[in-house]
Amino acid sequence: MPNIVLFSGSSHQDLSQKVADRLGLELGKVITKKFSNQETCVEIGESVRGEDVYIVQSGCGEINDNLMELLIMINACKIASSSRVTAVIPCFPYARQDKKDKSRAPISAKLVANMLSVAGADHIITMDLHASQIQGFFDIAVDNLYAEPAVLQWIRENIPEWKNSCIVSPDAGGAKRVTSIADRLNVEFALIHKERKKANEVDRMVLVGDVKDRVAILVDDMADTCGTICKAAEKLIDAGAIKVYAILTHGIFSGPAITRINDAPFEALAPSMTPALPEATPTFPAPLFRVETQERVSPPLRPASFYLCVLPC
Repeated sequence: MPNIVLFSGSSHQDLSQKVADRLGLELGKVITKKFSNQETCVEIGESVRGEDVYIVQSGCGEINDNLMELLIMINACKIASSSRVTAVIPCFPYARQDKKDKSRAPISAKLVANMLSVAGADHIITMDLHASQIQGFFDIAVDNLYAEPAVLQWIRENIPEWKNSCIVSPDAGGAKRVTSIADRLNVEFALIHKERKKANEVDRMVLVGDVKDRVAILVDDMADTCGTICKAAEKLIDAGAIKVYAILTHGIFSGPAITRINDAPFEALAPSMTPALPEATPTFPAPLFRVETQERVSPPLRPASFYLCVLPC
């Protein structure tokens, strides 16, 4: 059986180091630099011949540069005769552009999938895709891991009044996610219908469900500028919610996000560590998964205590 070699891209080295520590491995040697014209150059600093290579690179920060860096790293390992290359992409880039929602709109998530396949990736591991159908864009194995086990644990351990709560989706697209969590907790659920003026700008919101005299728990897969999640919190308070919590798988927090969060009526906000977070942003541990070298994924091994772990057999 080939040995596992773990490399880190430059997008989220803290997460990569935690994965390496959990596995008891050293991160592989890789040198990343830019030429004066801003071309990315990657040099793999050790032999990967016949090895099972994992490359951790999240879709955060300088997304375009980090995506190109990932593609070059995959290709470099592939042409260096590695046995298999797995791209661990906790936050999948361009996931929101997953459909043709207006004339002449691109399906950029499909383009990214094609690029990863052409670069030489044999296997993709990602987490809470914005839309599950993105898995169908690939002709290679894709494991879409879910944050739900860790979300359930965080709610039970950190919200004393969770039995008198209502799980709320800030948009209709997250209805399936919140109904699953609500069923597991045996509580009610609600959703908010939103209308946008343009990208990252919400026009108005309509609450569907009853949160009066309850603790409202907003659950979403992604928060970028946080306009939606913060307006949703205000809407819930206006509707009679006692407290509002927010749990996010991918806390991107770009632009005015931190200011909006500080001004919003949240009791607590808990993002995972899939993208690198700004300082002073609270975190909750994402689920601990076992990803075996024969393409099988089992449920969490025990109560989550790490972030995103790739374990050998």
